[in-house]
Amino acid sequence: MGNVYAALKAWCRETGLGRAAIAPGIIFSETDSVIPDVVWIRQERLDNSLDESGHLTTSPDLVVEVVSKSQRDRQRDYELKLKLYSAEGVLEYWIIDRQLPELKVYRREESVLKLAVTLFPSDTLTSPQLPGFRCLVSELFD
Repeated sequence: MGNVYAALKAWCRETGLGRAAIAPGIIFSETDSVIPDVVWIRQERLDNSLDESGHLTTSPDLVVEVVSKSQRDRQRDYELKLKLYSAEGVLEYWIIDRQLPELKVYRREESVLKLAVTLFPSDTLTSPQLPGFRCLVSELFD
């Protein structure tokens, strides 16, 4: 999780296009709240997306989850959170699975998050949401 945050934060410093955060609380509604591992939100959306306590109350542009080893947690990231983030308007969702190792990238297509690509350590990660961002996937697993 730290490597993903560091890569996003460095890119944010260079571009000024948004802000990355580690484990922020996101409150979508009274019944739907989550604490993803890392998020990124565009600068122009940030001020209107925080409540008085500093929690996000709207969907970030990018959510990153690092999969835990337990089957229950894996299912939550791959199914429940994917469905929630899709319904709430997240534009891109990365699931990092260190056990395999792979990174699944889901992108919004026709109002739904769909699997766009599965990347492996030797691949380079880019995103249409993050202009100019490039990162070797292996760096996210170190």
